[in-house]
Amino acid sequence: MELTKFGHACVRLDDGDRRLVIDPGGLTDPAAVEGASAILVTHEHFDHFSESTLRAAAEADPELEIWTNGSVARQLDGLRVHTVGEGAAFTAAGFNVKVYGTWHAVIHRDIPRIGNIGFLVDDRLFHPGDALTVPEDATVDTLLLPVHAPWSATRELIDYVREVAPQRAVAVHDGALNEVGLTLVGGLLGEKGPGIGAPYARLTPGESLTVS
Repeated sequence: MELTKFGHACVRLDDGDRRLVIDPGGLTDPAAVEGASAILVTHEHFDHFSESTLRAAAEADPELEIWTNGSVARQLDGLRVHTVGEGAAFTAAGFNVKVYGTWHAVIHRDIPRIGNIGFLVDDRLFHPGDALTVPEDATVDTLLLPVHAPWSATRELIDYVREVAPQRAVAVHDGALNEVGLTLVGGLLGEKGPGIGAPYARLTPGESLTVS
């Protein structure tokens, strides 16, 4: 399986003629969804979900299927959308997917929480969306780690990776960081930091790696 990073929180998974895209939001080049036969969306925030991108993709390919939670699905009427929640298991673009989690992480006590689901793909790769969800019954090879958000602190990310115990952590959710911020976060989560229990890597947009 080849993992390609796109803008901010979006990734694409390719395996032969199978192509699956996760969270092509408003900070992602719409080209990320080209050729995809399935799309997963963790939640409704603009940096993870772009209605216009998904509708354009569905117009280009009427067979395109989308899996997401109820709040996003309600905004995509007329498309081939599947509403899923924690505990669901399904096949999308030939990949086996399991759903974990229910809620977005707390941003502030005065801001109402919204729904958020994470996706475990082929029992190998986990995208938690905007939450530090631990897939308790799974062994994660590659954890897509949201490294910067108004709801998180780096100390929490360190503990999160230690708890999930993946083979490696790959940075996502970094679109608001400049070079200084990327260096700071990478220093704390990388090999010069306190140790997160797994090798840490960051892909630049368009860069790929193999998920074994």
